[in-house]
Amino acid sequence: MRTTEIHPRLKNVDLAAVGRSDVHVKMLAAPVNPSDINMIQGNYGLLPKLPAVGGNEGVGQVIAVGSSVTRMKPGDWVIPANAGLGTWQTEAVFSEESLIEIPSDIPLQSAATLGVNPCTAYRMLMDFEQLRPGDSVIQNASNSGVGQAVIQIAAALGLRTINVVRDRPDIQRLSDRLKNLGAEHVVTEEELRKPEMKNFWKNMPQPQLALNCVGGKSSTELLRHLAPRGTMVTYGGMAKQPVTASVSLLIFKDIKLRGFWLSQWKKDHSPDHFKELILTLCDLIHQGRLMAPACSEVPLQDYQHALEASVKPFVSSKQILIM
Repeated sequence: MRTTEIHPRLKNVDLAAVGRSDVHVKMLAAPVNPSDINMIQGNYGLLPKLPAVGGNEGVGQVIAVGSSVTRMKPGDWVIPANAGLGTWQTEAVFSEESLIEIPSDIPLQSAATLGVNPCTAYRMLMDFEQLRPGDSVIQNASNSGVGQAVIQIAAALGLRTINVVRDRPDIQRLSDRLKNLGAEHVVTEEELRKPEMKNFWKNMPQPQLALNCVGGKSSTELLRHLAPRGTMVTYGGMAKQPVTASVSLLIFKDIKLRGFWLSQWKKDHSPDHFKELILTLCDLIHQGRLMAPACSEVPLQDYQHALEASVKPFVSSKQILIM
């Protein structure tokens, strides 16, 4: 799939010859993430040269390898090592260094959504505060792909989560689904603003860590409930509004505002570190402690439907293109 301006279209292209250090991959499945849409729109931190193939995440199966390829063989499952690979295509020839081998015995949807959201969730839980079992974490956009991964990984680490979501007609069903994943508490943005929330903290430790994917008023509310010297990590801005912190919170509670971008983390760490992270997450998948987010599988030729569904509000299902 090539992108021209912001209008993706399906196109047949010639397959490149397999060089000595190349890998011929048949793509199996690739999700549509918010970062994919941002990249198409041209407002992401990493932009490919046009024309380009969309998709930063997905899983493929190795068909053939070049003569000097040693890390993978035909039949192996692989995912992109970095963003910008272009996963929305049926098959392609990639360099060996642009791919990471993963176990082929995990569910297809888990494999297709492994390389971005769960990695982001795990690193944010591990890298900013020294959390111990029993500590709490608060997050907004809790129904997002990252949000669902945070819930499950936090539960596996013995952490308690307060999960903020937008109010909606089926809020009880959403709350039940998130609690089935391991969420301890699910509250709406409106409930978080009520004075009664003061009573909530009588039986719950105030969070040392807040995870913000929204910005605007939602992030302001997260900051209000953060423990003294706590950290709010921003990894998205769905509201397209700035993060605002009051002077009093900065002075009297000494809160910290940080940001996280997985692409930058990869630049700061070796490929082996990323492979280690992937295998840690695969262990959780094998243990049944990390499932893929709710997904809707869409044939590649119906990509337009998947793109439109991915930007609709209150859509609780991640769109996955099946090749």
